[in-house]
Amino acid sequence: QVQLVESGGGVVQPGGSLKLSCAASRFTLDYAAIGWFRQAPGKDREGVSCINTGDISTYYADSVKVRFTIPRDSADNVIYLQMNTLRPEDTAVDYCAARPVPCSRSNYYSVFSYDYWGQGTQVTVSS
Repeated sequence: QVQLVESGGGVVQPGGSLKLSCAASRFTLDYAAIGWFRQAPGKDREGVSCINTGDISTYYADSVKVRFTIPRDSADNVIYLQMNTLRPEDTAVDYCAARPVPCSRSNYYSVFSYDYWGQGTQVTVSS
């Protein structure tokens, strides 16, 4: 079993940046893909992005494309999510999750395809 621990959340003004970390208790290469999700109060959990640990391909939700990236220098057991130009609507609890099969544009956002989840880190964008 793997444990995932997110960190790096906080309070930031609109237009600011945050870099989230997802630390795994085992090498992330043991899993085909690591995804990032977020959940705002009263809303369903939303897929934000996913990185395949094999070919390092990445996928992003349209709402965060260009603003969010998963850096290619993520270490073997730490995956990052660089969030730039943050907006109030980005306020949510952010989670990372691991899945045993690669993600694609058509399934990266499916919560049911991820086996392990972290506890989440709060991101608040407010002036």
